Amino acid sequence: MKTTVALTLALSAQAMGNILLSKEMKSLVASDLAGNIHWFSLFLQAAGSPTIWMATAFLTLFFLLFTAALSWAGLSFLLPATSFGYVINVACGHYFLGEAVSPLRWVGTLFISIGVTVVASSGTQRADSGESGRKKERVLTEVSR
Repeated sequence: MKTTVALTLALSAQAMGNILLSKEMKSLVASDLAGNIHWFSLFLQAAGSPTIWMATAFLTLFFLLFTAALSWAGLSFLLPATSFGYVINVACGHYFLGEAVSPLRWVGTLFISIGVTVVASSGTQRADSGESGRKKERVLTEVSR
């Protein structure tokens, strides 16, 4: 249950961070009327933007929640489950940023959703389960002797 909550919050934070970052970076580049991108100037503008800092905070929250979830479940479950973030980002890009999403991209998004459902139906495993967990137990037993 805690893994599901952490993943849901993590994916929401990731989507929010990506939306804010994308929107603000496009506005910074669009503000250069000459069409020339001066990278140092762009970096300074981004560093001074509260929206960029908020996006960074959301993406940091995603990383922290993902890290916590790694201590509760195996990577073989978490990584495919977090790929559902691609689905969320495509939908958010379409609805909140007005990005055009082709039917082929929606089909690809559907395939990702199906894959996430298959992985999620396999259930979570503890990070220390399986053979590696048994090896750790043996090592701890031998050390304590």
